[in-house]
Amino acid sequence: MDTRHVIAAFSEEQTEKLTGITKSQLRYWDNTGFYSPSYTEENRRITFSRVYSFKDIVALRVLNVLRNQFGCSLQHLRDVSARLRALDNNTDRWIDTRLYPLNKRVIWYEPGSELPQEVASGQYVSAVVLNDVVQTTKQAVDNLQGKRTRFGSVEKSRYVMRNAAVISGTRIPVNTIKRFAEAGYTVQQIITEYPDLTEQDVQAAIQYKESSTAA
Repeated sequence: MDTRHVIAAFSEEQTEKLTGITKSQLRYWDNTGFYSPSYTEENRRITFSRVYSFKDIVALRVLNVLRNQFGCSLQHLRDVSARLRALDNNTDRWIDTRLYPLNKRVIWYEPGSELPQEVASGQYVSAVVLNDVVQTTKQAVDNLQGKRTRFGSVEKSRYVMRNAAVISGTRIPVNTIKRFAEAGYTVQQIITEYPDLTEQDVQAAIQYKESSTAA
């Protein structure tokens, strides 16, 4: 599992709470290839073999809204996913593409013509707007994780990111912050990538040495 670019990582249990999609449903979607988490192990039977990113959480909340609030069938969503994948092999297609529900179908503004069109069939329609769920997802994540009480420190826990050093109160790996710094990112640029961090957090990560004792 490549965690070099992990910004936030969520277990199946956390994903279930944040999205309203049951663990068994998440596993079914993964096993059938409909939606797989960003970070996986080949052997899905081992602990933490499925780890979801923040973008995964947003995409799954979109899918949950389309299914349960607007009545889109799973088969229809599979058809939509197949067309989006065929047009652009983008793993973030469920959140990078502006999608709208209409009469239990998913539509978009067709690239090029900008006309409202049903994604799966290509039929042109009249559109209504689906509310953006990114901000509500971030709020849900904040609520799940609780308010941070420690800043500017690093910690390790066998229950968090497999005992890797992370910024206290988060699941953000210290090594990821270090790589941004080594790539020439300033403290403020790193905070732009990780809005929940403070300057003290970034400095603590940059100065952290593996041999030191984490708080």
